[in-house]
Amino acid sequence: MNNMVHSSGWNNKFKTLLLLVLLSGLFMLIGGLVGGNSGITIAFMFALCMNGIAYFFSDKIVLAMQGAKPLDAEQHAPIFAMVRELSDSMQMPMPKLWLIQTDMANAFATGRNPANGSIAVTTGILEILEPHELRGVLAHEMAHIYNRDILVGTIAATIATAIGYVAHMVQNMFFWGALHGSNKKESSNIFGMLIVAILMPIAATILQLSISRSREYLADETGAHTCHDPLALASALQKLHAQSTRAAHQDASRQDTYSTGMASLFIVKPFTGKGLVELFSTHPPLEKRIAKLHRIYETQGY
Repeated sequence: MNNMVHSSGWNNKFKTLLLLVLLSGLFMLIGGLVGGNSGITIAFMFALCMNGIAYFFSDKIVLAMQGAKPLDAEQHAPIFAMVRELSDSMQMPMPKLWLIQTDMANAFATGRNPANGSIAVTTGILEILEPHELRGVLAHEMAHIYNRDILVGTIAATIATAIGYVAHMVQNMFFWGALHGSNKKESSNIFGMLIVAILMPIAATILQLSISRSREYLADETGAHTCHDPLALASALQKLHAQSTRAAHQDASRQDTYSTGMASLFIVKPFTGKGLVELFSTHPPLEKRIAKLHRIYETQGY
């Protein structure tokens, strides 16, 4: 895996670190405005507890929510062979493999570290992808596990949740201050804090989603180098994107589940819709992901 580390990979890692620093800075600022050090501590402990539970049990929760069943080793022997080969290449334990019964063609990885990794594929993805394309997708998902993206996402979620918690406290302070008729100076201070409380969670959400997008780019790159076939992953992404709109009409009952917390887990955004702006997307634009994969192919000589 040493030959996989190059400039764009480090750029994505640095970008993730910078975004986490900015997210932490927002948290420190709003916590300090509300209650100084004690405000920061209370909010952080609350978020840490809640997201700590998610970190250790989210894989089981997510797989259960999606009705995932263990992938049959005999029926799907070629997939097991692909994952075993990729695991050896990445020098990591082989993840558990799961199958989700749905026409939606997609896949996701979960697990807090390589020793607890799981990859789930849908019946839909097995129907539309060629073997080399599926191998590219599996390499992408294994890259998420290899790069500890669940850990990074949990850290980001912890801080963003804490910001939301403190912001809610400020909004309550504003409500009770206005209700009990605080003096003019206090009302002015509380009003200023209310503006901060409204803007901070929005900024935190933007940063958290930016982290999610940067990790998708990194997983694309790591997966492309692992499978030595960037164009296979690019072709798979194109097919998955094209199929997602059609499947949305056939599987509309699952849209609410996919479009909330689950969306960031999948290799492509499960339902395309008419997103507000790129800033609020869990995934980078598909055309940019494909263009980056083509650049990898051209520059690395695959």
